[in-house]
Amino acid sequence: MITPYRVDIPEERLDDLRARLAATRWPAPLPGDGWDTGVPVAWLRDLAGYWRTGYDWRAAEARLNAHPQFVTEIDSQRIHFLHVRSPRPGALPLLLTHGWPGSVAEFLDLIGPLTDPGAHGGDPADAFDAVIPALPGFGFSGPTADGGWDTARIARAWVELMRRLGYERYGAHGGDIGAKVSPEVGRAAPDRVAGVHVNGGPGPYPPLPLSDEDRAALTDLERDRVRRIEAFMREEHGYVAIQSTRPQTLAYGLTDSPTGQLAWLMDKFREWTHPREELPERVVDRDWLLTNATIWWLTGTAGSAAYVGYAQEAAWGAPKANSGVPTGAIVFAHDVGIRRYAETENTITRWTDVDRGGHFAAIEEPATLVADLRAFFRDLR
Repeated sequence: MITPYRVDIPEERLDDLRARLAATRWPAPLPGDGWDTGVPVAWLRDLAGYWRTGYDWRAAEARLNAHPQFVTEIDSQRIHFLHVRSPRPGALPLLLTHGWPGSVAEFLDLIGPLTDPGAHGGDPADAFDAVIPALPGFGFSGPTADGGWDTARIARAWVELMRRLGYERYGAHGGDIGAKVSPEVGRAAPDRVAGVHVNGGPGPYPPLPLSDEDRAALTDLERDRVRRIEAFMREEHGYVAIQSTRPQTLAYGLTDSPTGQLAWLMDKFREWTHPREELPERVVDRDWLLTNATIWWLTGTAGSAAYVGYAQEAAWGAPKANSGVPTGAIVFAHDVGIRRYAETENTITRWTDVDRGGHFAAIEEPATLVADLRAFFRDLR
C-alpha cells in the first residue's frame, strides 16, 4: 500500500531545537581554530546562531510539500519518497538516489528541469517522471527496522517500489551511496532498467597500493585521482571507521545535540564541495545546508544512516557482475572515478570528466548534471 505523506513538524519540536542550540556547551577552540583539526568553533557558532534565529524551516517544509510525497513499506521497512510526474505523456521514469550525508532535498532543484524541460529551456522530449526515495534509515525513511540493508537489498527495494508505481521500464541515477545503489538496480532488473547514470563514478576503484607499472600506465588525470584516493584513506577515512564499527555509540551525541549533528555533517560538506578551500556556504546555499541538517535532526537518523551507509556491505570489495545495462558517469573535479576500473563491472557508454564541481553534484552543479542526464538517456528511451 502506498499512502500520501506530508511533512508537518509540530512547533514544539522546532522550539526544542532552538532551545538546544541556545544551550550548546561549546568546546574551547584548538590552536589555530582551523579546518585541519575539524570544524572551526568560530565558524560553527555563526552557522548554529543562524540556524536558531534566522533559518526558516517552515519555508523548507513548504518546498518539500509542494511535491507529491508518499510512504510505503517494503521488506518490513518504511520508505518515504517523492513522486513527481511529468506533464508530458510518455516521459521516462527516473529513479534518483541520494547519498550520505544527504537527503531527498538534494534533488529539489532538479525536479522542474527533469519533469518539465520545456519550461526550463530544454527539449520537451527529454522529460522524466521523477521518483526520489529516501534511503532506508535516512530521514523520513528512518530509522531501520532490521539490519542487512546493503546496496543490493536497497536496489531490490527500489525495483519493488517502481513495480508498485506501475513502471515497467525506467532509468536510475545516483551519487555517493546512490552511485552504488543505481548499478545494483540494473543488476537486479536488467530487463527493466533502460540505463544507469551516476555522478562520481560507479566503481570499482583502483586496487591499492598500485604497482609502479600500473601507475605508469595511467593518464595524468587518472594518477591525480589515485593520489587523492590515497590521501583520503590517510587523512579522511576516520569517519568511515567510526560509522562502520560503532554507529550506535556515535548516535548518542548526534541525536542529543543539534550542534554536534551540524558539525558532523558540515565537516563533509566542507571537504567534499569544490573548491575545497572555500567555505561550504560559498559553494552551497546556507539555507539548503540547514534544511538537510534539520531533516537529519528532526528524524533522529544519524545512527541508522551510519548503520546502513557503512556497516552493512558484507561483500565489500567483491567483484560485481556486469548487468549489461548502458551506464553513464559524470565525474566532477572533486571526485575520483576512473573509467578503466569502472569498465571491469559496468557497460560504460558515456563518461564525462568535468574540471569543476564537487561531490554533491545535484546541488553544486545542477544545470550540468541535468544536461548530462538528458544527453545520456536521449537514445535510451
